[in-house]
Amino acid sequence: MKQKNIICELLVKPFFLLIGLCFILGSSCINSISELYNTDNKKNDTKEVVENQRDNLPIIVFDTLTHNFGDVIQGEQVNYVFLFTNKGVSDLIIYAVDASCGCTTSVSTQTPIKPKERGEILVTFDTKTKSGEVTTHLVVSANTYPAQTVLTIKANVVNK
Repeated sequence: MKQKNIICELLVKPFFLLIGLCFILGSSCINSISELYNTDNKKNDTKEVVENQRDNLPIIVFDTLTHNFGDVIQGEQVNYVFLFTNKGVSDLIIYAVDASCGCTTSVSTQTPIKPKERGEILVTFDTKTKSGEVTTHLVVSANTYPAQTVLTIKANVVNK
């Protein structure tokens, strides 16, 4: 019986010591790892960097984001100029203006727009294949925040 107790003591005590040591070392490792990967600090740092970068970007402000041509006779091509101002602190560059429909084309200012200067996007809407109420969107991609602005044109295309 004594031999069983001695074996038990020899095996159980080191086992519990080992478990305790693992627990102590494990919790300190977890603390170190959580400090290395402290996502709260990284989120704050990233947010601050993004806000600083955003503050230095151009800001595109359109006079209007929507134009309604009203009634248009089918087959006509109608034009509208969307005017905008760079209200940011750096040059504004328009990368692309993409229309949601092949019936709409656009030409935009090609040179960089300096702060406080104005630019324009000429939109041509071809009604040849359209009838009734039509809504088309144009996505303006530029070096601004947000990087895209949506313009809308509407028309009621009537038969001749």
